[in-house]
Amino acid sequence: MITARALSSPETAVLASALLLLELAARPAAGVEVYFEQTTAARVAGAPSGPGVLSRVWYAGRRMRLEPGGAAGGPALILRLDRGKAYRLDPERKVAVELALERLRARAQMDLALAGELMGGAEAPARTTELPGDKVVAGYPCRGYRIAAGAASMDVYVSEAVPLGVDAFADFLEWSGAGRALGGMLAEMRHLRGFPLQTRSRIEVMGQVQETLSTVTRVGLGPFPPGLFEPPAGWRLEPEAPGEGP
Repeated sequence: MITARALSSPETAVLASALLLLELAARPAAGVEVYFEQTTAARVAGAPSGPGVLSRVWYAGRRMRLEPGGAAGGPALILRLDRGKAYRLDPERKVAVELALERLRARAQMDLALAGELMGGAEAPARTTELPGDKVVAGYPCRGYRIAAGAASMDVYVSEAVPLGVDAFADFLEWSGAGRALGGMLAEMRHLRGFPLQTRSRIEVMGQVQETLSTVTRVGLGPFPPGLFEPPAGWRLEPEAPGEGP
């Protein structure tokens, strides 16, 4: 969808992982809490465009936590749509920075608008076809589908064994502006049943083919420990500095 970027901050990381969240397609059980790890790699004209990215995501309704990389105890982003708040955790200084949620939202909407413009997702009619054969991803059996719209296509492998889907992210989708940006592509995703464990997006821009491969490598279910979506006890809480951004 969008060319993968290095995760220079947790805010950037959550925008990258949001692409996976926007592709989930089955209604989950009430109150489900899901943890997953995802790797994302991009290629331009058949060559890697940068190092692969690993993201770890904890999802519990209107609460989300995202950490870039595979090591625990690093920086993190906490998104609390239920409170209208977001925090960036800085473990080196033991500081939780309260972010300007509207600025973070504007960044998400800008990135998604660019994705929609490149893909033609908001205007071009989209269609879905089933791919032959099954695939096992992260230990789960998956069925494959290809969604095509305009100059873009996406191969999606979904598993119904994971009880999470796009309807769980209704508040997040509205907050991020995904529905307006991705239009027909998102509408087609909603028809799929299951959690997308692998997606391969392909788009041709000015004669150059760009591909992004996102693969979930691990899935776990909650409940999560208390305090996961809160700034740690004893940490200093600071407001976002003027001019500071993702």
